[in-house]
Amino acid sequence: MFRVSQFMQELVHPTPPGPRRNPPGPVVIWNLVRRCNLTCKHCYSISADKDFAGELSTDEALRTLDDLKAARVPVVILSGGEPLLRPDIFTIARRAKALGFYVGLSSNGTLVNAANIDAIADTGFDYVGISLDGLRATHDIFRRKAGAFDAALAGIRLCKAAGARVGMRFTLAQENAHDFPALLDLMETEGIDKFYLSHLNYAGRGNRNRQGDAHFVTTRAAMDRLFERAWDAARNGRAREFVTGNNDADGVYLLHWVARRFPERVGPIRARLERWGGNASGVNIANIDNLGDVHPDTMWWNYPLGNVRARRFGDIWADVSDPLMAGLKQSPRPVGGRCAACAHRAICNGNTRVRAWQTTGDFWAEDPGCYLDDAEIGLVPAALEPA
Repeated sequence: MFRVSQFMQELVHPTPPGPRRNPPGPVVIWNLVRRCNLTCKHCYSISADKDFAGELSTDEALRTLDDLKAARVPVVILSGGEPLLRPDIFTIARRAKALGFYVGLSSNGTLVNAANIDAIADTGFDYVGISLDGLRATHDIFRRKAGAFDAALAGIRLCKAAGARVGMRFTLAQENAHDFPALLDLMETEGIDKFYLSHLNYAGRGNRNRQGDAHFVTTRAAMDRLFERAWDAARNGRAREFVTGNNDADGVYLLHWVARRFPERVGPIRARLERWGGNASGVNIANIDNLGDVHPDTMWWNYPLGNVRARRFGDIWADVSDPLMAGLKQSPRPVGGRCAACAHRAICNGNTRVRAWQTTGDFWAEDPGCYLDDAEIGLVPAALEPA
């Protein structure tokens, strides 16, 4: 995850960069249940409104939480499917809170209602992320259900009224980019704390619809707009957080934005971007699916590393006998093509490997989702120089 707002704060209130600090364990996105009341076009888990056999029991889930604690995992994001369809969601979440995890809930928002909002608030989720893929008409098309937008927005409002920290999640694609500015406006009018822009990744249902990925020009326009909103919030002291995910080229693109706007700050911002370090799949980001299979991140569902029923999570995560995990944990990673020649590999770390694999069958091929041109990544002379 690329925390745009933190870099904007550095432009407003510069601080000396400290040493890079690696977290003690990975952030774990845990798809507790595959069942979902929606069938979204870009779903990476290809969920549906039916029960899926073999999912972890309550006892197995609670035991896995103990394993995650032993592996020094700091953050657990409970996802799905739709996690609110799992009857024991609050039992699991409360146990995670009791163990000291930062606990997030990732929901489509349509099932947040008067019957469960008190339980959501009382559980004490550190963050509730709810997806909006456009305004009403666009969102309902993406979510393949009439009324999904109104229900999700109602869920956001209920969370806010109950005191839960809530954020909006948006997956950028060519078909919904036109609604992006209006969603940023909606964030302000609704007083939403956080906006997460996810680039479309080639996995699950998103892989089958890769032809709908936003064209690079659309991506760049969206990032420009997001940077301007984040900068405006930072310089005016508004408590808004803007983050992006699934395309670590965003960090390099921000460096070029800074070079145009604040050329004297390029050097310090570059240092902070390199300390951030880009893609962390297989290192600081992990996934557990509904069956207990562990993956390098949520987009690698068809690449299991081991199962928590058979091995402790920490043992699975530390095992580099798998060639993908060995390469992901290598620094620098053994990437090829444009990624190998990129002058900013220390910032993006080779970007998202799953896109390369899905399009070429090679883990280490260049990332086809990089929207930077040859000059911007140093393959031909460019104007960007450190201050």
